[in-house]
Amino acid sequence: MSAESVALRTRSILVVDDAAMFRELQSLFLARQGRVLTAASGKEGLELAQRHRPDVILLDLYMPELDGEAVCRMIRSDPVLQDTPVVILTASQRAEDYERSIRAGANQVLTKPIHRVALIDAVSRYLQSPTPRGMPRVDVAAEVRIQRAAGEYTGTATNLSRGGMFVESLCDATPPEEVSLEFSLPETLYVLTPTARVMWRREPEAGQPPGFGLRFVRIDGESVRTLSDFVSERFSAPL
Repeated sequence: MSAESVALRTRSILVVDDAAMFRELQSLFLARQGRVLTAASGKEGLELAQRHRPDVILLDLYMPELDGEAVCRMIRSDPVLQDTPVVILTASQRAEDYERSIRAGANQVLTKPIHRVALIDAVSRYLQSPTPRGMPRVDVAAEVRIQRAAGEYTGTATNLSRGGMFVESLCDATPPEEVSLEFSLPETLYVLTPTARVMWRREPEAGQPPGFGLRFVRIDGESVRTLSDFVSERFSAPL
């Protein structure tokens, strides 16, 4: 299907949450983004996804019987649905819940209570194009400590998004290695200690130092919200 055809048809968003309040709230926030379908359980959500093939799926992580992690894994193993963008939402602040969402195949993880702007930004990114562009990024200059099995290294983060960062460093980590990070958000005293996966590497060329793009894998809820607020406050380009 061409990009023009996708743009012309009505976009659909599937919201899966066992709490009626959150289904209603997300439906209200996303009403202008497209047709919103809702499901009250993981099983119902999977059935609706298979029947309607929505453009974006929002999953609550904690649901009885079939939770968001399980549904996400089933979506990723379904030949028809496997490329559908999935956003997992969780009220948990635990880093391990963010991690299991990412490892299940979620494109993005958002925390509850739901932040209207962050929710709309996340969904609209996946509705604008069959090939979603990256998350909004801001330029920074933050020193980063990088811990890996081979030892400890340092680097400089040059841009930052809600879900990852680019770090210039002599560290020779390559995809899909995972590393532990420690860095402070510029102009703040807030220290983040996520783990991250190396997604791609830039070799030194034309005077540019080597570096790599990282996607956060394990990060606690407070850090996710603080990072999201930091990026939102500094990102002024249209979304």
